[in-house]
Amino acid sequence: MKKIFLFALVLASAGLKAQHHKFEEFMPQSVLGIGVSFQNFDGLNSRIANYEQYKQLKDQTGTLQLGWLKERKRIVSGFNLSGGTGLNGSRGTKSSNMRYIGLGGDIGYSVIKNKQSMLYPFAGLGYQWYQARFYKDNSSVPFDDVLQSPNVQNDISALGFKNEFFTYRLGIGIILTSPKHPSGGIGLQAGYSGSFQERAWTGNDNQTLGNAPKDGLSQFFISLVLTHKPMMMMKHH
Repeated sequence: MKKIFLFALVLASAGLKAQHHKFEEFMPQSVLGIGVSFQNFDGLNSRIANYEQYKQLKDQTGTLQLGWLKERKRIVSGFNLSGGTGLNGSRGTKSSNMRYIGLGGDIGYSVIKNKQSMLYPFAGLGYQWYQARFYKDNSSVPFDDVLQSPNVQNDISALGFKNEFFTYRLGIGIILTSPKHPSGGIGLQAGYSGSFQERAWTGNDNQTLGNAPKDGLSQFFISLVLTHKPMMMMKHH
């Protein structure tokens, strides 16, 4: 009876290990990315240039990316949520600010794959939402006038426009892992995001505007990425 019990226990243990290993194959690693993107909205900037009280948008934004990355049989897949912001001018006076948030999925192939490195070109699809805000220099406006007059309150308000794009991404990534610290890796992602069509800018509440300038997305990006493996994958290794 004891032998039968021990044999059953060994089989159960082997089955759990096999399931654990199979589950582990599908577990992604988390990704944190910090970088910069470059995008020039010529249509909107050319209109803003006609008004001296406003400052044109900066073509550079700092970016933050959160997501996951998975490699299995050299096929690399990933999902990311990203955001960016870029200020042109002095905050509190005449300035402009571009902010965006996006999400997307990528798929690639690891041309170099070993325990310490992974190099993979990738392509993907996504969606990005943009908000451009323009601030006038209101330092000469008396504080009490703002309190007393709704017209003054409206006059000092920021000017805002929005746009959104269905996007494609092409790029390349590299991840390096130290044998002494297998829990995580460090690497780079760089590439290009473009839109499938130009879209007109809308009001800050998404109102359609007559003769609004149009722009398309044509964005270059580069990010330093940090990866982290789940604890169960760590224990297995």
